[in-house]
Amino acid sequence: MKQNKIKLGIFGFGCVGQGLYYTLEQTQGLKAEVVKICIKDRTKERSIPSHYFTFDKDEILDNPDINVVVELIDDPKAAYEIVVKALKSGKAVVTANKKMVADNFEELFKIQQEYNVPLLYESSCCASIPVIRNLEEYYDNDLINAVEGIFNGSSNYILTKIFNENAVYAEALKDAQEKGFAETNPILDVGGFDSKNKLCIIIAHAFGLFVKPEQIFNYGIQNINAFDVQYAREKGFRIRLVGFTRKVGKGVVGAVLPAFVKEENILYSINNEYNGVIVEGAFSENQFFLGKGAGSYPTGSAVLSDISALTYGYKYEYKKYHQNIENRDLNLVDDFKFEVYIRRNGDLKTIAPLFDEIIEVHRSGNINYLVGTISFSKLKSSGVFEDNDAVVILSSNNKIEIA
Repeated sequence: MKQNKIKLGIFGFGCVGQGLYYTLEQTQGLKAEVVKICIKDRTKERSIPSHYFTFDKDEILDNPDINVVVELIDDPKAAYEIVVKALKSGKAVVTANKKMVADNFEELFKIQQEYNVPLLYESSCCASIPVIRNLEEYYDNDLINAVEGIFNGSSNYILTKIFNENAVYAEALKDAQEKGFAETNPILDVGGFDSKNKLCIIIAHAFGLFVKPEQIFNYGIQNINAFDVQYAREKGFRIRLVGFTRKVGKGVVGAVLPAFVKEENILYSINNEYNGVIVEGAFSENQFFLGKGAGSYPTGSAVLSDISALTYGYKYEYKKYHQNIENRDLNLVDDFKFEVYIRRNGDLKTIAPLFDEIIEVHRSGNINYLVGTISFSKLKSSGVFEDNDAVVILSSNNKIEIA
C-alpha cells in the first residue's frame, strides 16, 4: 500500500471521530479520502455535510473502494464484529478500542496472520503517546525489563485536583465528569479497568505474551480518603494510579494499583489528563514518554498516524512474540513480593500476619495502617481488596522481587 491513496470508511463520529476528521483536513502530504462515516443517531445534528454519513455498516464493509476501516465506536462487541469482517475482507483496520483489542487479542493476531492484513491500534494506549510503535520498533532488540506509568487521564485528573487544589474525592470526580474527563459511571476509569486493558496490549508488545484482561489484577482509587492523602502529604508523596509490568525471572508480573510517588519520581509531576510511560530496557535503561491521554485531537492524531503508516505498508510484526516462540514458558505470574501501605478503618489483627516484614505501623482509634513487604498472591486471596473500609497503595519503594 506504499503511497497509495487511502479511502476511509469510519465507524463513529463522536469525540475521536471528529478529532480525526479535523486533523485529517489540516494535515499535508497524506493521501486519504473519507468515503463514508457510519453512525447510529439519526437525529443528531452534524458539523459536516450529510452525504458523508450512512446508518448501514455494510455500506462501508462491502464497498470494494474502501481499503481502510477506522473503528471508533464505544461498543466493544459491535466493534469486534466490524473489525473481524473488515480484516477478513482484506481491508486494513485502525481502531482506538482498547477493550475490544484486549478482550480478543490473540484471535485478532491470528486473523492478521491468516489474511495478511494489518490491524493498527496505537491510539488505544495512552492516546497521543506512541507507546506501541516504540515497543515494536525502537525496542525490538532491546531486552525490556519493565513498563510502568499513568495510563488513564480521568483518574489522573481527579488525583491532580486532590493534591494540587485540596479537593476531596467526590468534588474532584464531579469536576472531572462536568469537564467530560469521566463518565456518569466512572468505575472503568477510577477502578483501573481502562488502565488494565491498555496494560494487556503493552505486555504483548513488550514481552510477546498475550494475556486476557481477567488475568490482570486491577484496584482503583475510589477508596482513598483524606487520611491517606494527608499521610502522602506528610511524607512528601503524591498518589498516582499506576499500571506496571515487569519481567521477574522467567515470569511476567502485571497489575494496576494506586501508588505513592516521591518528588524525584518523574510520575510525581504528571498532572491533569496527561499520561506518562516509563520503559526500562536492559541496554537503553529508562526512557520516558509524556502526552495527553485523552481528548478529541490527541487521540485523533494517533489514529491519523496509524492511517499514515498504512500508506507505507506498515504493520505490527509482533517481534517479541516471534522472538519468544521457542520459549513459551514465559507466563504471567503473581508469586512476587512488593512493599505496600494498607490502611483500614478497624483493627489490623487479620492483616498483620500477611506481611513478611512490617516497616511501619500506626494505630489511632479506628484508623490504622501498616507498611511492609507482602506476597502479592497472599494479599489477593486475603479479601483486603474487597474491603470497602480499607485501601491498598503501593509504597514509594515499589521494588518487585520473586516471592
